[in-house]
Amino acid sequence: MNVAFRDSGTQATYLDRLNAGQRMAVEHGGGRVAGPLLIIAGAGSGKTNTLAHRVAHLIVNGADPRRILLMTFTRRAAAEMTRRVGRIAADVLGDKATALTEGLTWAGTFHSVGARLLRDYALEIGLDPAFTIHDREDSADLMNLCRHELGLSKTESRFPAKNTCLAIYSRVVNAEMPIEDVLRKAFPWCFEWAAELKGLFAAYVEAKQAQNVLDYDDLLLYWAQMAAEPALVEHLGARFDHILVDEYQDTNRLQASILMALKPDGAGITVVGDDAQSIYSFRSAEVRNILDFPKLFPVAADIVTLDRNYRSTDTILAAANAVIAEAEERFTKDLWTERKSSEKPRLVTVRDDAGQANYVCEAVLAEREAGTRLKEQAVLFRTSHHSGPLEVELTRRNIPFVKFGGLKFLDSAHVKDMLAMLRFAENPRDRVSGFRVLQLMPGVGPSTAGQVIDAMETSLDPTMGLAAVRVPQRAEADWPRFVALFKDVRERSAAWPADLEQVRLWYEPHLERIHEDAEARRADLMQLEQIAASYPSRERFLTELTLDPPAASSDRAGPPHRDEDYLILSTIHSAKGQEWKNVFVLNVVDGCIPACLGAGEKEDLEEERRLLYVAMTRAKDSLHLMAPQRFYVHNQPGRGDRHVYASRTRFIPDRTLDYFERSVWPATAGAAGRSPQPDIRIDLKSRMRGMWR
Repeated sequence: MNVAFRDSGTQATYLDRLNAGQRMAVEHGGGRVAGPLLIIAGAGSGKTNTLAHRVAHLIVNGADPRRILLMTFTRRAAAEMTRRVGRIAADVLGDKATALTEGLTWAGTFHSVGARLLRDYALEIGLDPAFTIHDREDSADLMNLCRHELGLSKTESRFPAKNTCLAIYSRVVNAEMPIEDVLRKAFPWCFEWAAELKGLFAAYVEAKQAQNVLDYDDLLLYWAQMAAEPALVEHLGARFDHILVDEYQDTNRLQASILMALKPDGAGITVVGDDAQSIYSFRSAEVRNILDFPKLFPVAADIVTLDRNYRSTDTILAAANAVIAEAEERFTKDLWTERKSSEKPRLVTVRDDAGQANYVCEAVLAEREAGTRLKEQAVLFRTSHHSGPLEVELTRRNIPFVKFGGLKFLDSAHVKDMLAMLRFAENPRDRVSGFRVLQLMPGVGPSTAGQVIDAMETSLDPTMGLAAVRVPQRAEADWPRFVALFKDVRERSAAWPADLEQVRLWYEPHLERIHEDAEARRADLMQLEQIAASYPSRERFLTELTLDPPAASSDRAGPPHRDEDYLILSTIHSAKGQEWKNVFVLNVVDGCIPACLGAGEKEDLEEERRLLYVAMTRAKDSLHLMAPQRFYVHNQPGRGDRHVYASRTRFIPDRTLDYFERSVWPATAGAAGRSPQPDIRIDLKSRMRGMWR
């Protein structure tokens, strides 16, 4: 498939679209197989466009598209890359481009490519070519079956649930780490089960092989094992002249080992990424893959840096550059742009979470009045529960929003459990709340819950009816405490919001029994108590926080109707690759960014710095970094739950403050006074019933 340029004029036009750095990356090797290339593509620097041009340039210069392996991290990205390559090549080759780019059949994710190769070599590696692939849910179910057959579901202390077991197994495989190290670093509460987990994983592997199934991780693991065989890897590597990998900073050790095995001399390899945007270690991503790449081959890789940014203003980039410049190890680059602005990023000090929420709401609405749609604005945060007070305030002000990176705070099951208990005590005839609360206790299902509620409704006193009912044996130990809680909350034995604390203390043992990630969920419950403290009474709290039934995560369920306008709320992790005109970053203080859990080992702290950098570089025109003076923390060693006074994040030291516009925003509070109630009595309930007679 040797193809020449249509004419030199077209060639010049085709490359003239690129800036100097992009063109250098695209032309590396002159369109032929060359040594390894690392493209450090800064935020907003046109990474996807550059990679697509490089693939097209190879094809235009005679490379066989069937011998080009292009790996991305999503199927959508691979499809979009292929379309772009086709459009670029068509400008040079005309009608011939279609046939050539249709030959670009090895474009996909690591896992999809692995699946194809395993089927191609199935007989050589002892696999039945008719193997099936389990998704995560199927894999978790098979893991659970093995767990049950080994008797691990009936241990005296609770053995990790199926999804946790699968997560541990996956981390061991993808990080290429011993199980003890994985447990110590990521699953410390499971460390005592190391020996049993090894046995479980052995049984799980045997079960998969007996059933001729592979799971998601096997697609990489088997590929890596193939690449470890000299005879096979020589054949594998010879199938491709060029291998290009996008988002290389997000690869794990297993993926990097596959790449190195395929092309140990680096010939024909191009990887694209940005070490400053490596933020997915919790998914086993290894930043060292990109940092160490240049020196992995006999001849050092060439490095091309893309530092021209097409997204943000120069003042935003100056501040972001100052933040990432403090990193201990990185590829040096300072993003620059021709987009000039006199508006510096704002570092806004507010009193607390409530002040932060009010500031964001007012700023968002002011921008909307000035012509910026809500969709063009985003609020970013380190952890999902950090947005809880803001979500409440947005709901109160009727500002529509969509949240990415987990359930909306008020839709999470554990928060709804707490609210259901309050509602049930407030109104024992609320059967929906009653059903939810009663089934939290072991042994109580829908049938028993219905019988309990019926008994309460026929009793003169709901509490007496609750106490007198006979419950299943498994629930007997929990029942007296539940009845006592119901009585105390119903009779308001504690002042608001202390009764919410009573509910939390009762609920926490159930939380730990039901959910593997109980500690993370407990943070949401503590946040709920802080929100409750801003309401004068339980009635106001429950009335103004009337919730819908639990929904799927909004990043799965999708946004509202496409014609609607809505504000974007997102974790920083979910925001990577996105951009908005105005960006607000919550809780830019120590304890949040960096999170306490990320402030230990040096590599964890460096990833927290990169998280802030990613958040800042999402903004095009306006950036607000919010720094509350105090926030609520829980479970501090030796100090318990308490308010703490916050310090500005250590990632913005005094020497960088000139890059920001600093301001203090006073939180406003107070509600309009009410006139005395009129001395009248009207039976509206009878009137409502009469409407339907």
